[in-house]
Amino acid sequence: MIILTGYEILTQIYESFNSEVYKGIRSLDKQPVIIKVLNKEFPSAQELTRYRQEYNTICSLKFEGALKAYGLETYNRTLVLIVEDFGGISLKKRIEEKPLSLKEFLVLAIQIVEYLGNIHAAKIIHKDLNPANIIFNQTTGQLKIVDFGIATVLERENPSLKSLNVLEGTLAYISPEQTGRMNRSLDYRTDFYSLGVTFYELLTGRLPFETNDAMELIHYHLAKQPQSPAEINPDLPLFLSNLVMKLMAKTAEERYQSAYGIKADLEECLRQLETQGKIETFALATQDLINKFQIPQKLYGREEEIAALLAAFERIATKKQANSYQTELMIV
Repeated sequence: MIILTGYEILTQIYESFNSEVYKGIRSLDKQPVIIKVLNKEFPSAQELTRYRQEYNTICSLKFEGALKAYGLETYNRTLVLIVEDFGGISLKKRIEEKPLSLKEFLVLAIQIVEYLGNIHAAKIIHKDLNPANIIFNQTTGQLKIVDFGIATVLERENPSLKSLNVLEGTLAYISPEQTGRMNRSLDYRTDFYSLGVTFYELLTGRLPFETNDAMELIHYHLAKQPQSPAEINPDLPLFLSNLVMKLMAKTAEERYQSAYGIKADLEECLRQLETQGKIETFALATQDLINKFQIPQKLYGREEEIAALLAAFERIATKKQANSYQTELMIV
């Protein structure tokens, strides 16, 4: 437990390899706060820079209801980030306590998409969207997305191939292009893939790909189609299941292209549920209008070649799982 001048530390709520997170109270005005501190005695310059960037990113969010940053303070040889505590719990904890009803999901999903759209409008890519980073106050109905530790203040980023141990993002929710193994630029649509995985978990109570092997999980994100949510939960409306699968498309061009388009479809689902008691299937993404030019990065007219590359990847991944190590050379 840290001792920070000007703050009363109440309880630790989270701990990871790099950080510790506490609930606290600012002594000056009794304001509830969340305190995030690097838990290393001698943090690297890169880790300190990341904390400064996270503080600056949160400060740059100017839309109504945005997460507020109260300060970035020095503690011994490390940094402490102080943000608002609006009395919420993560959606991860919420669904562990009790599954969401269909209406509860739609109301929350619309709020999440609207908040994410505001983040993207500020030219920020979150890159770590998952239920643990979505905080909801069940009393006030207020919802916020938190943890901008790896967020990018760019419209596009070129991810590099990295070791599994240093990949940015939470592996179970990471987009194929964010793995650095697709030779593709990364833009705001990486968050739509993570949003799809989040919706999948909220609707079914499980992840689309469940494995403890990191390499296998990356292979699934790159090449394997998950079961549709409707196959797991037959009571789920087919349209909603199709919406989630579109968000989780392997290439960004096949996903929704705007938060507005996702929100419009979710709002129509909610309208039908409230007026008709059910959700009928209708055309996906009819209002999914993009307001900026995007150069497609996918290959056109090379289906056979792409299939051959994916088949080779499948063969090598399967052999690795069977501890039969073998290499192949593909000449393109």
